[in-house]
Amino acid sequence: MAARQPTRMALKVPRGRTRAGDIDYLALTFAELATEVDAWATRIISAGVRPGDRTLVMVRQGLPLIASTFALFQVGAVPVVIDPGMGLRSFLGCVQRSRPRALVGIPLARVVSRLFPRAFRSVAARVPASNTLTARLSSPNSQPSTFNSQPPPLNSQPAQSAPTDLAAILFTSGSTGAPKGVCYEHGMFEAQVGIIRDTYAIEPGEIDLPLLPIFALFNPALGLTTIVPEIDPRRPAAMDPARIVQAIRQEGVTNSFGSPTLWKKIGQHCLTHRISLPGLRRVLCAGAPVPTELWSSSREWMPNGRLHSPYGATEVLPVSSVSSDEILVLDAHAAVSAARVAEGACVGRPVGGAQVKIIALTDTPIASLTDARELPPGRIGEIIVSGPTVTRAYADNPVATAAAKIAAVQPDGAPAVFHRMGDCGYLDPQGRLWFCGRKAERVETAHGPLFTEPCERVFRSHPRVHRCALIGFGERGHQRPALVVEVNTRNSHERRALAHELRELARAHSHTESINVFYFRPRFPVDVRHNAKIHRLALARWAATAHGYLSDPKR
Repeated sequence: MAARQPTRMALKVPRGRTRAGDIDYLALTFAELATEVDAWATRIISAGVRPGDRTLVMVRQGLPLIASTFALFQVGAVPVVIDPGMGLRSFLGCVQRSRPRALVGIPLARVVSRLFPRAFRSVAARVPASNTLTARLSSPNSQPSTFNSQPPPLNSQPAQSAPTDLAAILFTSGSTGAPKGVCYEHGMFEAQVGIIRDTYAIEPGEIDLPLLPIFALFNPALGLTTIVPEIDPRRPAAMDPARIVQAIRQEGVTNSFGSPTLWKKIGQHCLTHRISLPGLRRVLCAGAPVPTELWSSSREWMPNGRLHSPYGATEVLPVSSVSSDEILVLDAHAAVSAARVAEGACVGRPVGGAQVKIIALTDTPIASLTDARELPPGRIGEIIVSGPTVTRAYADNPVATAAAKIAAVQPDGAPAVFHRMGDCGYLDPQGRLWFCGRKAERVETAHGPLFTEPCERVFRSHPRVHRCALIGFGERGHQRPALVVEVNTRNSHERRALAHELRELARAHSHTESINVFYFRPRFPVDVRHNAKIHRLALARWAATAHGYLSDPKR
């Protein structure tokens, strides 16, 4: 990209405020970013990092993160990215399992690597990175080696990689199980870039504000300017929406990615202060189902753009996508015909050559697609996906790989892999995919399974319920369902009254009729990455010793 548009702005990193109150940015063109990547490549090679080395990246969002990651790609090393928000014990376990040979880290990261030598015993090279988001290795006036006669970096020729070569190891969040290192190949990243560009009609020269740092790594390949947001990835819920809105308006942002929780907060800020964002073309919202009110309200604060919800996982992204236009049409049709509250969340049609199938639920490995029973449209089962962005394996984890991957054969005889999403859902007759919840979080009663999203949609229609969680007690096949609601209550009388109202809602729908026990707590345990994925299994453990409210108005 530096060769095609060297003077176009590539990156802006906030560094304070001007006297007028505007956000002050460190700004780099694509040529300057390329120079910074060259400087990082020199530092990385000088530290002893070699092509193929797994390299743990422990750097804060900003210039050092983006430049060092692209430098690792340039020298042929394999970045290993682990979400620090998963907790120290899980984090150290991921480090030990991934066996990185090198570490690129801020001072605290390098200290941690010394304090926990067992987890970091494979690390032979440590590359220092600054704590400062705007730290530069290159001179502000220098140019990349491809643009002038300055001495080239030690690796003047980027490492040559085949499409099937290992490119990176990205760890899952571990929201419903142990975090796993997903092996990405170079060809998969290239396919992702093309699918994202084509699906959302993204054009070079647009301006992106990614609320999840890792998505900034797609932008140079897409020709987008990256505006680093004023947000702490370790505490996304503490985000100040006013700062995000200021950046969007000041920098003319056209594109953004973030979780429903964050965009609900931003949207509410816009509605409260009567702010419109006419330059915003699209918002990609993922990490959890998008709330009904966010779909509808987005048209008010984003009049010239559309809200999109791509569906996928760390192992395969994107699988499908749905826009606010499609959701509003579905809602209008439901209002005219019958309520679709039991249907789950529509996540759209498959994109980019993804092949989606629904198979009968099972918790055991499936070696071959011929061993799976495919379900017809309308039947809820497990979602499996094959396509150009589907990853093939977890790093050094054959048991997890066997549990999540299904071998198949394409029509032309070539081998293929289906990934088991770990999600339940179904395909409708129009080919749209509907999400019904995580497979591990379904509640297996004596009368059949209950799925989180269709059940929780019923209760989210209550004005006091913005977030709730279906849980189950007992052994699978004989579980008793219950509901936990995130709400502040003053006393037991208020909780009992609210339980009575929720029970009335449950009785109105056949799939929730058996839910008559309700728990209340002010905050839910959620993932740090999106601040949207509810840890329902943790809530079930909490509820086992908490006080629930049994309510049945029929008595």
